[in-house]
Amino acid sequence: MAFSLHLGRQGVLFGLRLSQFKKCSWHGQLCQDRVRYFFQSPWVFGVSPLKVQMPALSPTMEEGNIVKWLKKEGEAVAAGDALCEIETDKAVVTMESSDDGVLAKILMEEGSRNVRLGTLIALMVEEGQDWKQVEIPPPDAVSPSAAPSASDAGSPSTLTPAAPSPSPLPKPVTSGPLRLSPAARHILDTHGIDPKLATPTGPRGLITKEDALNLLKKYPAPEIAPGTMTTTAAIPAPSPVSTSAAPPPPPGSRPNIPPVSVPGKPGTPGTFTEIPATNIRRVIAQRLTESKTTIPHAYASIDCDMAAVMKLRKDLAKDQIKVSVNDFIIKAAAVTLKEMPEVNVTWSDDGPHPLDSIHISVAVATDRGLITPIIRDAANKGVQEISATAKVLAQKARDGKLLPEEYQGGSFSISNLGMFGISGFSAVINPPQACILAVGTSRTELQLNEDDQTLRTQQMMTVTLSSDGRVVDDELASRFLDKFRANLEQPKRMALA
Repeated sequence: MAFSLHLGRQGVLFGLRLSQFKKCSWHGQLCQDRVRYFFQSPWVFGVSPLKVQMPALSPTMEEGNIVKWLKKEGEAVAAGDALCEIETDKAVVTMESSDDGVLAKILMEEGSRNVRLGTLIALMVEEGQDWKQVEIPPPDAVSPSAAPSASDAGSPSTLTPAAPSPSPLPKPVTSGPLRLSPAARHILDTHGIDPKLATPTGPRGLITKEDALNLLKKYPAPEIAPGTMTTTAAIPAPSPVSTSAAPPPPPGSRPNIPPVSVPGKPGTPGTFTEIPATNIRRVIAQRLTESKTTIPHAYASIDCDMAAVMKLRKDLAKDQIKVSVNDFIIKAAAVTLKEMPEVNVTWSDDGPHPLDSIHISVAVATDRGLITPIIRDAANKGVQEISATAKVLAQKARDGKLLPEEYQGGSFSISNLGMFGISGFSAVINPPQACILAVGTSRTELQLNEDDQTLRTQQMMTVTLSSDGRVVDDELASRFLDKFRANLEQPKRMALA
C-alpha cells in the first residue's frame, strides 16, 4: 500500500515537470516565430522587386533613350500595359509590361539618354505588396573614368574648404609624342596647363576632353587679370621637362586637328562645334559604312517613259482616286521581283538566301534620319492600297511611331528623290538586301518619231539600280531594269502579272 502511494506521488511530480517544460517550449517557439517574422518583414529588408530592364526593341539596338513614362509610381500595371516610350535606333517604340503588379520605383527618369541594354530602368512589386517598401538594389559600379571623381566627392578633404594655395603639380608621366583631342588641346591651351601632366585614357594614348577636365579640377589655374594674361598664363612647374614647350609648326603648315569653338562665344575661323549624334544617326553611319566597305556595289541606269502612268493618274483623279508616281514605281518593282525571283534574295555569311515574300522598303526622310518602312506583299496589292499604306507608314515614320515589324524584314528598297528635282543618283544598298532602286525626277524631252519623222514630247524618268555583285551580276541587273521599264510603261500589264 505504501509502495503504491509512493509511485503515485512520483507520477504526479513527473507530470507537473513535463507540463512546465512544454509551457517553456511553447513560449520559446512563439518568441522564435515573432523574431523570424520581424526579420522577414518589409520594414527590415524591404519587398523583393520585379526588375524592369532596358529591352532590345530592334535587332541593331544597343542603347535607348527614355522618352516618356506612361505609368506613375504606385500605379497598378497589368501584363501588356504600356510602361514607357523608348527611342531606339529606328523609332520611338512603346515598351509593354510582361508582368502584373505595381510600379514601385522609376530608376531612369524621362530624358535619360544612351541607356545600355539590360540596364535596370524601373522596379515593380507583386499585387498586394507595399510598393513603398520596395528593396532598391545598390547602384551599379561606376565607370573607370568616373571612379576618381566619385571617390573625391565623398572624401572628407573635399567637404571642407580648401586652402587658397594651389597644390603642387606632379612630375609629367607621359613619354613620347603627345596626342590630344581638339577639345583637350583647347582647354589646356586656354588655362596654360602642360599637356604632359595629363593622364591619357583614350585609344593609343590620346588625351581626351575628360582627361583635360580632370586635370583642371585637380590643378586649377590661378585667377588673373585680363591685362596680365600674357605674362602669367603659363603655370610654373618644378620639373624642367614640363616647362619645355613644343616646337612651333613650320610656317604655312596646317594643324592636324582644328580647335574646337567655345560655347557661348562667336566662332573663329578654323573652329568647329561638336554636335552629339542620336542613336538613329549612329546606326545609319554604322550601316552605311558597313554597306560600302563589305558589299561590292554595281550600278546600272535606264530611262522610262512615264506618259502612260501620267495619263492613268489623271483618269483616276477624275474618279477621286489620288495616287502618286511613287506608288506605281513600288507596284512595278514588286511585280518585276515576282517575275524574276532570282533578284529577290538577301546575302549572309552562308551565301544567297532566296525569299518567298516580296516586301518593299520605301525610304522616308525624317528629322531623326532616314528610315525605311515596309510595304508587305506589295506584289499582291493594288496601286490604291499601296498608296494608302505608304501614306500611313510615312506619317508614322515622321512621328517616330513605327513598330519594329513595320521597318524590319524588307527584301528590296526604293529611294525616290524626284520631288527634290534630282535627275538621277546612286543609292547605297541596305544590308542584308541585295538591291536598291534610286528614282529621279521626270523630265520633258523631245524625241524623234521614227514612223513619220516628227518630233514629240516625252516624260522621261531615270532610275538607277544598285545591286550586290555577289548575288545580282550585271546581266541579271540589266534584265531586271528592262522588265521593270516594261511594267512601268504599261501600267495595265502590272494588273495582269
